[in-house]
Amino acid sequence: MALFSSLTPVLVAIICVLIGVILKKTNAEKEKHETKSKPLSRPWVDEDLKDGTDHHLEEEEADEEWQGLDEKVAHVPFFAERYPEDEMIKRSKMFYELLNKRRSVRFLSDEPVPREVIDNVIRTAGTSPSGAHTEPWTFVVVQDPYLKHKIREIVEEEEEINYKKRMGDRWVNDLKRLRTNWIKEYLDTAPYLILIFKQVYGRLPNGKKKTHYYNEISVSIACGILLAALQNAGLYTVTSTPLNCGPQLRVLLQRPANEKLLLLLPVGYPKKDATVPALTRKPLEDIMVVM
Repeated sequence: MALFSSLTPVLVAIICVLIGVILKKTNAEKEKHETKSKPLSRPWVDEDLKDGTDHHLEEEEADEEWQGLDEKVAHVPFFAERYPEDEMIKRSKMFYELLNKRRSVRFLSDEPVPREVIDNVIRTAGTSPSGAHTEPWTFVVVQDPYLKHKIREIVEEEEEINYKKRMGDRWVNDLKRLRTNWIKEYLDTAPYLILIFKQVYGRLPNGKKKTHYYNEISVSIACGILLAALQNAGLYTVTSTPLNCGPQLRVLLQRPANEKLLLLLPVGYPKKDATVPALTRKPLEDIMVVM
């Protein structure tokens, strides 16, 4: 009995070592299998925010054929309009003063906006530069009241969860001064909702995929130009990035699996009693460094 008691710690130690070796071997084999089965990442493509379709897309990419872009693009002379220096200074100052009036407005009127204006601002956004000129954007304009309300239901349901569970106390507290919450009345009242989708890859006429380089950066630049175009036209919006709503909104709007929601903009005129936070912008010396 005494001999058994003295051997017990040794046996326990041996058993623990054996278990450790077995687990290590199992994990190594699992990692080897996952590495082998994981598709190779494509160079120069953004790491996109994950949603429910990503796993499915990765499986497709392993089987589908990709094709490069056509090399035969004609180059033509470029003629630029050049202004006198005093005109340049005047125009740049006027444009700054126009954009400096831009505010995020959450109280939007249901007053109709000419559709041609919306067409023109989206044409303007479409002039944005993009990686290898792939133009990886889709602007979905929603004016149907039923669809707008369905979008509001999806967004508010997820946003309530975001505020109460996902975002955390610090984020929620930082938003209190802006008096924002998960209630998004403007999704019903704004005459137009513009949902901007990034195309993570494209399709060629022959059905093969084409790579969309820097798709998220390219679409983000287009969104900035769109905001400037809206301000120039006298329209207002609030930039909305509905967390965890992308897959549902894509299905609702019947967008293909290669498109992912990047931004949602309610667009219209401010209500007569609209308010905005009394915020200031950083001065030039805080945002520019001259070397």
